Amino acid sequence: MKTLLLQFFTWWNGSTWNTRFHIWRKGRRVGEDELGNIYYEGRNGRRWVQYNGYADASAIPPGWHGWMHYRTDTPPSRQDYTPREWQRPHQPNQTGSADAYFPKGSQANPAERPTVTGDYEAWTP
Repeated sequence: MKTLLLQFFTWWNGSTWNTRFHIWRKGRRVGEDELGNIYYEGRNGRRWVQYNGYADASAIPPGWHGWMHYRTDTPPSRQDYTPREWQRPHQPNQTGSADAYFPKGSQANPAERPTVTGDYEAWTP
């Protein structure tokens, strides 16, 4: 019963029934990535993704990101896509977790802030 209510009322835990109906009517499945996200394209050229689980926009791999933002017309599922050497594999957004980035000098980071060099002079009225 809980799963049924979540599918009916929430959009962040997958797709709602209305979204699934819209995909069934107007979407054409283009491919799927290694995270289980499914990509669609409409008759008018609009592109969208159905996330596997929690809807996190940072969970789109680089190749699919380029296709989603119309940087390429060929999706990674139709070609032999090889990532460039500077592209790293997907890492989820760590904001709000213990693994989040805290710069030196932040209250959450015990490391000391770097010392100021002499090339800056504070303004005084």
